[in-house]
Amino acid sequence: MSTEATPHAKPTYNVKNPFIAKVTKAYDLSGPGAPKNTRHYELDLTGSGLEYTPGDSLAVQPTNDPALVADTLAALGLTGDEIVKHAKTGADVPLRQTLTEANLLTEVDNKLIKAIAEKVPHSPVNAFIAPEAKDELKKYLWGRFVIDLLLENPDAKFEAQEFVNCLKKLNIRLYSISSSLKAHPESVHLTVATVKYQSHGRERGGVASTFLAERVVVGETPIPVFVNQGKGFRLPDPSEDVPVIFCGPGTGIAPFRAFLEERKATGAKGKAWLFFGEVSEKTCFFYKDQFEGYLADGTLTNLTTAWSRDQQEKIYVQNKMLEHSAELYAWLEQGAIFYVCGDASRMAVDVDKALHTIIEKEGGKTPDEAILYMAALKEAKRYRRDVY
Repeated sequence: MSTEATPHAKPTYNVKNPFIAKVTKAYDLSGPGAPKNTRHYELDLTGSGLEYTPGDSLAVQPTNDPALVADTLAALGLTGDEIVKHAKTGADVPLRQTLTEANLLTEVDNKLIKAIAEKVPHSPVNAFIAPEAKDELKKYLWGRFVIDLLLENPDAKFEAQEFVNCLKKLNIRLYSISSSLKAHPESVHLTVATVKYQSHGRERGGVASTFLAERVVVGETPIPVFVNQGKGFRLPDPSEDVPVIFCGPGTGIAPFRAFLEERKATGAKGKAWLFFGEVSEKTCFFYKDQFEGYLADGTLTNLTTAWSRDQQEKIYVQNKMLEHSAELYAWLEQGAIFYVCGDASRMAVDVDKALHTIIEKEGGKTPDEAILYMAALKEAKRYRRDVY
């Protein structure tokens, strides 16, 4: 239950005391034919006293897909009515309840691997028990849910509580907030790609993204939430004439929509440049009208887009940065803060390389001097990353 807001003290929301929000609006941002479904959600915060700043994330507590829970119970040979300890509260509840609310079914804990190895000596998982087999275990588990191990090892029989003890907890998911409270009082917005894929002959889905896309009923489903502060990912003071450069491909656009709404609401002085990339302009230009409106009214100075599949050669945000290298370097020399949000493993690495290349080329610097320049940007908090 959420604490009631009082005139004297603002309630503190956290994982143990979340605010129970409801979605007031949900719609597709991606058009027909897009390779993945990306959606916009608006959650009502009325009466919560909950506050956030652009750059913060919203913690969302999802529940598991009831169909996956049912399939897991069937693989166990259990009804779901067996009484067990709830994985989070410790209360006595039916097995089905804790599997729905509190246990992670889309990742396999080492405890389950060990339990199956003990119960089924001939199981393939025995090859991965040794510490030196860690990399092989990781490969083996890729794309496998808990149910896969149960189906592949039908001789592994579990008591209900024993099974629960072998599972990870279903924790909160963090999503970058894509709205400004000044622009949308009593509301918080999210920009979420629905994770869907096939592996080992089964349709798979991300727990939280499919919870929001497929199991939340607008205006009805209670969603436990709280704000996670992103202290290092902040706009400069709106009165300061500081240029800002935002690089947010895909759902990495979320905090920059919030930043731009905040800039408009506060009349921020500095120049702003947004780099946005996706698969196709036709199906994936998220918030197009809003951003073009900001370009028209001066909230945004430059809008540079990269569509990776709209031509034979794949073009990404880092390619567009290199294309505009002279102007981008000039902005950096004017004191610009460079922000990047999105995929850590590929995009953020490529953007970082592009920045080094731009600094070398336009600044006439050696690779070592470019490294020192980048280190100085980080030290001055002018290179800010929200990558995952």
